[in-house]
Amino acid sequence: MSTDEPVTGSPARRPTAAERDDAALELARIRDRIDELDTRIVALLNERAVLGRQAGRAKALAGRRAIRDPEREREVLLRVAMANGGPITQADLLSVYRRIVAATRTLETKDRTHDGRSGG
Repeated sequence: MSTDEPVTGSPARRPTAAERDDAALELARIRDRIDELDTRIVALLNERAVLGRQAGRAKALAGRRAIRDPEREREVLLRVAMANGGPITQADLLSVYRRIVAATRTLETKDRTHDGRSGG
């Protein structure tokens, strides 16, 4: 089978110039939408990080010494997995969320270290 043939075995038809132009415009629209979503995702991740830092401060004020809360992390990952309708795989989504949780934990650690040094 040549690389120009679809998996179905029927011969591939080369797109017309108009179809290529339409596809290029569609690609530009899709990329613009992706760029918009990326901006929103960054804003949401930063909002989540701010809330995580606030939770860290509340934990410290409540006398909780541990930064990591494995039970809470399991709850977050379970909730995320249950919300996933695809097409991203569970493994990929959970990998992303594990990294988000780790980044938030890093911020909390830095906050506590800074607060400890500054006496606050």
